Amino acid sequence: MPLSHLECAQCGRRHDPDRLQTVCGGCGGTLLARYDLEGIGREAIGTDRSLWRYRAVLPVRGREAEVSLGEGWTPLLPLLRVPGLGRLWLKDEGCNPTGTFKARGAAVGLARARELGARHVALPTAGNAGGAWSAYAARAGLAITVVMPADATDAAKAECAAYGARAYAVDGLIGDAGALVGEAARARGWFDASTLREPYRVEGKKTIAYEIAEAFGWRLPDAVLCPVGGGVGVVALHKAFAELRALGWVPGEGVRLVAVQSAGCAPVVRAFAAGAERTEPWEGVHTDIGGLRVPSPFGGALVLRALRESGGTAVAVADADIHGAVRELAATHGILACPEGAATLAAARMLRAAGWLRETDRVVLLNTGSGLKYPAPVAPRLPVLGRREPLPAEAGQPPLR
Repeated sequence: MPLSHLECAQCGRRHDPDRLQTVCGGCGGTLLARYDLEGIGREAIGTDRSLWRYRAVLPVRGREAEVSLGEGWTPLLPLLRVPGLGRLWLKDEGCNPTGTFKARGAAVGLARARELGARHVALPTAGNAGGAWSAYAARAGLAITVVMPADATDAAKAECAAYGARAYAVDGLIGDAGALVGEAARARGWFDASTLREPYRVEGKKTIAYEIAEAFGWRLPDAVLCPVGGGVGVVALHKAFAELRALGWVPGEGVRLVAVQSAGCAPVVRAFAAGAERTEPWEGVHTDIGGLRVPSPFGGALVLRALRESGGTAVAVADADIHGAVRELAATHGILACPEGAATLAAARMLRAAGWLRETDRVVLLNTGSGLKYPAPVAPRLPVLGRREPLPAEAGQPPLR
């Protein structure tokens, strides 16, 4: 089988891929799945309209162990009406089951965990990962415990409960939720599926890059902009683009990766600008973008490495600009993006104005979820008409877009 071993991203130590593993037994670093890629051609791609079409480079040993709700194979949509940004596409992960790209990591992570004997998984969440892992745990027949900050959305709490998870809220941030999960998992023998503390969530999310490459006719874009909270997205994309080149499925040019964060919680942006190898905890978190409210990402060092090795960068965006980008994508392109995903549009404008992105660059924005999962910052007040009242004459027709 192509899965060869697990490798610590920090110290390089090898681990047995056929044992249930969390982090490196030597240094506590993140474990990444490595494959014997020699001789795997594009003919190995399946016909599934899901991420499992790439099972030849995924870690699940047997097809009978796969867990699926139809995740992946999401649209790559051209954005044709964004002034100043000509060659722009949006990868719309809001079309996934449970409405976000978290479905990819949950599908592969839970399939592999079950295949290796896990019976109860636990994880902290800002909201969306908890919903996805709860749904896929139900699909896989596994028990799951989820802990989230008390200020997570009511929708996130209701979603986890609906899927049968044992869900709890903690008076604190996601790091506090993670501490509770880690302690309970060690004491009770649960499998800790926290971000970048297990090897296979990355493998599910890396299929985004395979889909982008396939959609572009097996050529790569010049840049991909990805929102960063815990950082799995950037780590997964970087890993996948390297695999695609090693497989010989794409030409040798690289893809510049951009980490996008909120200006109210930007530990990766600050560390990147300082030339640091690791992130430091962000004090005084001030953002209402739940998925970006991660003050101390466990995988911060891996994200920084991916940015630098890819020739990328990191950008912080004000929450007001993020909400403006949500409205713009909806009104001009019919895409109701999540705030985290819409942040990439605001970041692209900043990078174009600075000259970091060129007009000729092919740029992909990663919208990580559907805006339908989020409460509107301001609920619209619609004019109320009487039952027989005619519709008012408008001052003018909206412009054709």
